[in-house]
Amino acid sequence: MLLQKSVQRVASQLCELLKELSCEEYRLPSAVLNGATIGQHVRHIAELFQCLLAGYETGIVNYDNRNRDPAIETNRIFAHELLLKIADNLELDNRSMMLHSVYDEAGGEVIAVETNFYREVVYNLEHTIHHMALIRIGVQNISGIQLEETFGVAPSTIQYRKACAQ
Repeated sequence: MLLQKSVQRVASQLCELLKELSCEEYRLPSAVLNGATIGQHVRHIAELFQCLLAGYETGIVNYDNRNRDPAIETNRIFAHELLLKIADNLELDNRSMMLHSVYDEAGGEVIAVETNFYREVVYNLEHTIHHMALIRIGVQNISGIQLEETFGVAPSTIQYRKACAQ
């Protein structure tokens, strides 16, 4: 599936970064990320995909009910292996699903929205790229690691920039 290849490409970029970061850099709170760590952003990415995969069987995905596993945000090797596993397990057939979420910070009523697996993979892919853009800012603030030009950049933006350069 072309969609899975796109997720694998982005996961591969993120995994390359995880290999280059030190454990300390991965866990270091960053002022430019409002005190968050690169590890917390990686955890957030991984857990949304985990929610989607867990919801595949039941037909219900609820991103609000993620685990918030500290091991993902503190252990970059664990996070690396998890991201590769997630990217390899997305080749599933499309199916109808329900997205459940609460959009009231007071913990109000659950809203249920019809969706499907592929649409949620697209959402997670776009969400990942968005968080990778934030991770890029964090990396530039704490490390001298040079990220590839497309890290955290949407494919449409990459295509636009190429068209403008011609």
